[in-house]
Amino acid sequence: MTTLRVALVQEASDTDPAVNRARLAQVVPEGHDLVVLPEAFARDFGPAGADVSADAEAVDGPFGVELARVADERRATVVAGMFETGPDPQRPWNTLLVRGAAHAEYRKIHLYDSFGYRESDRLSAGDPTPALVEVGGVRVGLMTCYDLRFPELARLLVDQGAELLLVPAAWVAGERKVEHWRTLLRARAIENTVYVAAAGQPAPRYSGHSMLVDPLGDVLAEAGPDAGLVHGVVDLARLAEVRRTNPSLANRRL
Repeated sequence: MTTLRVALVQEASDTDPAVNRARLAQVVPEGHDLVVLPEAFARDFGPAGADVSADAEAVDGPFGVELARVADERRATVVAGMFETGPDPQRPWNTLLVRGAAHAEYRKIHLYDSFGYRESDRLSAGDPTPALVEVGGVRVGLMTCYDLRFPELARLLVDQGAELLLVPAAWVAGERKVEHWRTLLRARAIENTVYVAAAGQPAPRYSGHSMLVDPLGDVLAEAGPDAGLVHGVVDLARLAEVRRTNPSLANRRL
């Protein structure tokens, strides 16, 4: 059965896109099939409500080109977040780029209009269509940060065949936020009998705790609050075993 070597890069991004582009070659490790960087790695959000439109790019712009180059150099699929130019020049998309052995884009569906933030004032929501990509024989569903709080999106991805859910994030720090993050990641894994890999930006502004969770909700690897790297393996034989033991997807009565 298929296995996938996964690395989760818990690194903070700068508000200068040139700095972040230059760091891609430094922070993307060798020896993995799939490397996941956080949401907004191409350019940090900046202060709450900041206008990021001036730093939005096309998916084949400078950040996308460098991401693809580094992915090819590492012989891996690399995922990272950026702000993408769209129909509204003042409100770009919050986009995940997938480059390397697999190629895809996902525009964040659920914008962070919560906990005192209004992401929709500065960004446009993507089309509410689940996005999947195949990486090394594993079907991967794409989600971004606040999407994690919407279980129906994770279920739609799994119903379309996802065996691993990716959640790049910039999960803002605050009271209960780490507890919510850890609980929701494990819940999405348990209720869908699916692997979940989440790469977050670190403290102090964000919550860190990037982690890989298996289909029974066991945390296989987890970072702390600070910058770091998390490694783990997605094993489709383990996934099949869990789904035989806990066939909750097959037992649904809709």
